[in-house]
Amino acid sequence: MSHYFDHAATSPMREAAREAWLRHAGHRNAGGQYASGRAARGALEGAREEIAALLGAEPVEVVFTGSGTEADNIAVLGLYRASALNRAVGSAVEHPAVREALAHLGSREGAEVEWLPVDAGGHVCDLSALDRPAAVATCMYANNETGALQPVERVVAAARAVGTPVHIDAVQALGRCAVDFRALGATTLAGSAHKFGGPRGVGLLLARRSPAPQPPLFGGGQERGLRPGTQDVAGAAATAAALREALAEREAEARRQGLLRDRLLREVLATVEDVRVNTAQPALPGHLSLSFPGAEGDSLIMLLDSLGVEAATGSACHSGVNRASEVLLAMGVPEREARGTVRFTLGPETSEKDVEYLAAHLPGVVRRARAAGMA
Repeated sequence: MSHYFDHAATSPMREAAREAWLRHAGHRNAGGQYASGRAARGALEGAREEIAALLGAEPVEVVFTGSGTEADNIAVLGLYRASALNRAVGSAVEHPAVREALAHLGSREGAEVEWLPVDAGGHVCDLSALDRPAAVATCMYANNETGALQPVERVVAAARAVGTPVHIDAVQALGRCAVDFRALGATTLAGSAHKFGGPRGVGLLLARRSPAPQPPLFGGGQERGLRPGTQDVAGAAATAAALREALAEREAEARRQGLLRDRLLREVLATVEDVRVNTAQPALPGHLSLSFPGAEGDSLIMLLDSLGVEAATGSACHSGVNRASEVLLAMGVPEREARGTVRFTLGPETSEKDVEYLAAHLPGVVRRARAAGMA
């Protein structure tokens, strides 16, 4: 039996999303002028209108993409290229979809990139870099590794005060937080359907009419020209269904997952010596990042997997070499401790028995990993 603790990576597809996908899978090209094309277009626009209503946006502001990563790239690169300025600002704990886009702008397009620092809890703590105008400023809504909720309202307000467009990576937040695009005041915002139980391969970009990102792709002009290509009608419908259900149960799930997460943390701290807790409040209720000094994250993950527990390491693997998470390093976590990190993320299917099983087996896993040592 599998005990799944990696909902931050992907969440199982909701039955409502499956049903919506199957119901609309037979649609033809939404660009067709004939009856079947108009029917497909109606289904696509219906999904767009529902998503807009759920997220406080106008339907024209909802752009369907192929992933959250693509949405982030369209926004960050597109807003920068649409500006006459050559400065960009991002937080030090961004997802690679944003961090690497900013790095590309710095190394290949002459951008002056400045990073907003974070405190020991992983929260942005100094907004002074936003005092000067930039082509784009970007800050994630919630961190994918630690779950840290960022002060996005303050970031948007500070950037807009000097005329800087703001992109918000809300991939981890959509479906888990009450996101209101209009009230937030950001220029663009990215999401990903499979994070809240929708289909893989569907991303969302909320984009105001002005300033609009410069399109990175060219083609038939679909999705306001920002993401041209034949639209995935079934994927859009399934995304709307998943988002509707996720938001309907959001408050109850937040309470339930928070209690389970806190219970797991208490059990771990009571049974395992020398644990570093990387998740600090305010944070998403289902996230728990823990470091176990003296153990390699890869060893911990493999030992957990052998027991049927699926979780993620806080490290990134580059060409077979295990490296410490850049997010944890930015938080001040020592490199050797950061390498011994596991991220446990809960979701709608996580049960008390899952938490009990993990809590019972984790002490032995940590002992074995520590006995194996570090590379």
